[in-house]
Amino acid sequence: MARQTVVLGAGMVGVSIAWQLQQRGYQVTLVDRRQPGRETSFGNAGIIQREAVRPYPFPRDMKTILSVLPNRRVDIRYRPTGMVNAASPLLSYWHHSSSRLYKKIVPEYASLIQLCLEAHAPMIKASGAHHLVRREGWLEIYRTQEKLAKRVKEAEEARELYGVQFTVLDRKALSEKEPQLDEKIIGAIHWLDPWTVADPGGLVAAYAASFEAMGGRIVQADITGVTQQDNAWTVTTSEESFNADQVVMALGPWAGQWMKPLGYHFPTFVKRGYHMHYATQPGAKLNYWLMDAEVGYLLAPMNAGVRLTTGAELDRLESPADEEQLGAAEKVARTIFPLAERKDSAAWKGARPCLPDMKPVIGPAPRHPGLWLAFGHGHQGFTLGPATGQLLADMMEGKPTAIDMMPFRADRF
Repeated sequence: MARQTVVLGAGMVGVSIAWQLQQRGYQVTLVDRRQPGRETSFGNAGIIQREAVRPYPFPRDMKTILSVLPNRRVDIRYRPTGMVNAASPLLSYWHHSSSRLYKKIVPEYASLIQLCLEAHAPMIKASGAHHLVRREGWLEIYRTQEKLAKRVKEAEEARELYGVQFTVLDRKALSEKEPQLDEKIIGAIHWLDPWTVADPGGLVAAYAASFEAMGGRIVQADITGVTQQDNAWTVTTSEESFNADQVVMALGPWAGQWMKPLGYHFPTFVKRGYHMHYATQPGAKLNYWLMDAEVGYLLAPMNAGVRLTTGAELDRLESPADEEQLGAAEKVARTIFPLAERKDSAAWKGARPCLPDMKPVIGPAPRHPGLWLAFGHGHQGFTLGPATGQLLADMMEGKPTAIDMMPFRADRF
């Protein structure tokens, strides 16, 4: 008899886990309050980031910290109440960003990133989602030669250690790829490995449809309880209850609060973000995904229009939206590319689920047999969902994993 498994959370991580388990003969029910791919996974930049072998550290140099304090930067904003609310995990995040600890974290994190393309590939094929995916990389653009040269040095190290592929574009080469870019952009790094996705939420939905085609079940309902008795699990929702042999917690930004009733207190916090879609001015076309690295926002040629995604906003998960950061990014973006009118009535708001050591939790819950955890992927849930699905499914089956999973264990906190 197939093992009954309930996966909580239908973002990229949860859908990928459900897909892997269903393919391996489990009977899986996927539960979320919204349709697959409509929460955090819906709003990202749409890049499967094979080059992102280094997680985002907390700034440690005084110059950067002082520049953040006025709260006018495009790449990072904060609200005092949000900072106070997350003071303990943010302090731990700062601690883990020291050069000594960060140097140890990077290879652990990179081991996971290196699996991303080969993990997405079979899911793209099975779901028939090739039309959403481009394999042409993306561009990280620069205004100053000094900062470009510094980034090139980091890229060369990533190539040597982790096989990351890139080319450096001067102004002429960049103009051939993006003729409408303003001349203040003097060069770029063309990251060659990553794949880009014209509809991130659509890709998650395609993976979910493939999961259903294999016999999996999707339930859209509010989760009201998760309990264990005699090694059996019960998940209650606003629609019905489910009995299960195993439960997977993949609720992204909400996972930490759901773990508290079970006696776990993970130091979770969120980095919120916004996006907006734009038309382009007559005759203008954006060809590549563009990261304005010195300012801190991204432009992407999505199916819905040119999507502008912001950097990080440090605030409480459910605080009201504040579109000032988006407005600041838009103001700069209009100076380098001919954007036209906004296409959305309001900005989309989401939250990246973060942990202080910049690595997700992937593996069994320490004190509850049959409870499995997969959350805290920070900026890279969209990239790492399928790899997480493969690794967690292997762990659940007692099989060897492609990488060492000790750095991602739940009891490290």
